[in-house]
Amino acid sequence: MKLPGLNTIITGGSQGFGRHIVEAFLEEGANVVFCARNAADVQQAEAELRPKLQPGQRLVGAACDVGDAAQVEALFRRLDWGPLGAVVSNAGVYGPIGPTDEISLTEWAQALQINLNGTLHVCREAMRAMKPQGRGKIITISGGGATNPMPRFASYASTKAAVVRLTETLAEELREFSIDVNAVAPGALKTRLTEQVLAAGPGRAGDAFFAKNKKWSDEGAVDPKLGAGLCVWLASAASNGITGKLLSAQWDPWKDVLASKRETLAKSDIYCLRRIVPEDRGQKW
Repeated sequence: MKLPGLNTIITGGSQGFGRHIVEAFLEEGANVVFCARNAADVQQAEAELRPKLQPGQRLVGAACDVGDAAQVEALFRRLDWGPLGAVVSNAGVYGPIGPTDEISLTEWAQALQINLNGTLHVCREAMRAMKPQGRGKIITISGGGATNPMPRFASYASTKAAVVRLTETLAEELREFSIDVNAVAPGALKTRLTEQVLAAGPGRAGDAFFAKNKKWSDEGAVDPKLGAGLCVWLASAASNGITGKLLSAQWDPWKDVLASKRETLAKSDIYCLRRIVPEDRGQKW
């Protein structure tokens, strides 16, 4: 087992990709507190997961809106059986879908509150718990919106890019405390977000992105277990010292290469968000 006895908090863990993360951590021996906004979903997930626990392993499900700082603080108090080892901030939403000049500003603000402020709330509580210990792992969830423009999904793309820069910034703040902070891009997944795109239709989501989601829905997409496995690796001792990076579960060689590249990664901006200048593309202006 890669995470024996590791006390972990995972947000957005009742269904979809988050559920896969919870299952992966439990399979590797971690103790888990997980949350979601819907109490009924949490109760159902906990009931389904509890029979799979190993002797002595702990699992707690809780209703929590990560956009509410007080609720996040209360969530962290639910883990009361030892030091906090890892946190996975997974809870997120697509937000409003459609041309940016037509979307609801209320829905935009809600997406910002969940995706960015929610990640901040979770990271702040993790920092407060881990800094006195002098160790810990914080994992945020990014996506294609962080590294590519996403027309008609402006709130999602903007907040996910902000999450990555927040991740990079916290990694520098926490380097002296031996707390690693990284972001995970799990790849195109078939989740409830796919269903939201299909429900919005090509008129709101755009023909090309709608077609992609239709294909993922009909034919399958990236296996969510791949991204969950990357989260496990980043929470384990195998990734110690790798921090401030955005790693792709699908495309980056995290399984067999990165552990030997710690020093190189620490001195470079590989796997980071950076501005491209003309010289990077062979141009001299």
